[in-house]
Amino acid sequence: MIRVRDLRVDYDTTCAVRDLSLDVAPGDVCGLIGPNGAGKTSTMRALLGLVEPTYGEIEVAGVDMRERPRDAARLVGFMPDFPPLYEDLLCWEFLDLFAASYDVPRRLRRERVDTVLDLVGLAAKREAPAAELSRGMRQRLMLAKTLLPDPKVLVLDEPASGVDPLGRIDLKNILKAQADAGKAVLISSHILAEMSEFCTTMAIMEKGRLIVAGSIETIRHEVMGGSTLSVEVLGDPALFLSLVRDDPRASDIQQRAGHYVFRYGGTPDAAADLLARLVAAGVRIASFQRHKEGLEELFLRIGAREVS
Repeated sequence: MIRVRDLRVDYDTTCAVRDLSLDVAPGDVCGLIGPNGAGKTSTMRALLGLVEPTYGEIEVAGVDMRERPRDAARLVGFMPDFPPLYEDLLCWEFLDLFAASYDVPRRLRRERVDTVLDLVGLAAKREAPAAELSRGMRQRLMLAKTLLPDPKVLVLDEPASGVDPLGRIDLKNILKAQADAGKAVLISSHILAEMSEFCTTMAIMEKGRLIVAGSIETIRHEVMGGSTLSVEVLGDPALFLSLVRDDPRASDIQQRAGHYVFRYGGTPDAAADLLARLVAAGVRIASFQRHKEGLEELFLRIGAREVS
């Protein structure tokens, strides 16, 4: 759905994006992660046709952004960070204005406006002036505007900024529903813990370059070397320790608060097989937990690796 090849974006003597290639498939929610100045916003602006790339290819739902920019733009819903509002309009008037600009037929606009207001949890604010909305509600209204034309691709820049915890849960559910409907979602955010709850893939940028991209589970395995297992054993642990030490995928075992903790380089299926072998051998297991690192830990590990 989103296809980028060898993208470069220059501003005078500064290279903001350098030779970036990225794919976001239908049904994927891709988290674009990186520190300030990494090139995330420039990448998004190039995807939207708001900045002319120095070179590279960009396709949105099969439409070439350079050859048919207007057609490609019609397929994308964009929500910027700190979105501007027409504060002298009521919420429904604001959305009706954009529905008209999106060529939603007049007879369908009210229904479509009410649908997206309900979707983002602003139905009760239909008649409220936009000027009276809190920061979080403004974000919800802009998300409603973004969803108005039912775009095939969503590009969201810091959509959870200023949103309360309930709003973040709603955002997660909305994005999951959009992905389940076959849309491609690219989202930039600094709230990494919450992104890990709904992103299926991620792309990490640093100094204009794409460091790593792919499914979160694949990157977690490649970068962190598997996962951490925490096992509580009843009775004599000698057999447990012997079996685990014989597994080449297990690292050194540490004892913490009554649990045995170790890194395990195998897949989730391999960890399940290890548990089955332990039980079959007669080891009494009180608990067996697999800890998966969050996006913060992955980001820090990848950043440290790049710096080193």
